[in-house]
Amino acid sequence: MLHYHGLPFGGGQISHLAMQGKHAFVSFATGLSHIEMAADICQSFAIDNGAFSLWKSGKEYDVEQYVDFLLRWHRHPALDFYLLPDVIDGGEDANQKIRSKFFSLAQYHDGLMDLAVPVWHMDESLDALQAFIVTNKKIALGSAGDYAQIGTDKWWHRMSEAMEVICDAEGRPKCKLHGLRMLDGKITSRLPLSSADSTNVGRNIGIDKAWSGTYSPASKQTRAIVMMERIEQQSSATIWTDVGYDKQNLELF
Repeated sequence: MLHYHGLPFGGGQISHLAMQGKHAFVSFATGLSHIEMAADICQSFAIDNGAFSLWKSGKEYDVEQYVDFLLRWHRHPALDFYLLPDVIDGGEDANQKIRSKFFSLAQYHDGLMDLAVPVWHMDESLDALQAFIVTNKKIALGSAGDYAQIGTDKWWHRMSEAMEVICDAEGRPKCKLHGLRMLDGKITSRLPLSSADSTNVGRNIGIDKAWSGTYSPASKQTRAIVMMERIEQQSSATIWTDVGYDKQNLELF
């Protein structure tokens, strides 16, 4: 499983030193500087459509600008995939509409759609999920609506329903899966993800009280390296087994 760490964190200098050889998740909303760094030093990177950041800031999503942004990067050898645009809390109709607008623009650019990955939001229908599985080699799973809080019983119940659609009779996914905000061992150990992302490092390396004690890392750069090493020790489950919310898939062991 690939572990994508969300950028930026701790300023450009810290990110640059800590992210060498790592996998980065870079948002369209944060501008060029972070993606340029990721393209230069990371083993690979993926592009987040930036919908959440723009939604939080109250800005309207610019599909044409996103297409122009992708045209600069879609042929870069280190780019693994990018997320198709979506609408936060928009529902299936709004998301289908924005994807259709994207498709109408992308169709004129050879190869642009090759690395496109749609987002299935957990508050959308299982029929929509089934349609994604049939037409895509990789899909992203997004926690939204009543299932926005990852790891709750309600969230796991919905995820169980989704996995019944996604996986075959032996628990193997019919397409590759990316877990949005799911780079947590309690999640990845139960789900057969091919990749996941998180901004865990960026959110925690600056909380000084969490790094107390005699042997606490001396710099934020070292904090980031320690956190990423711990995160990357946990891989994903090999198959889906609906073993209940208080257990883990242990096929790897």
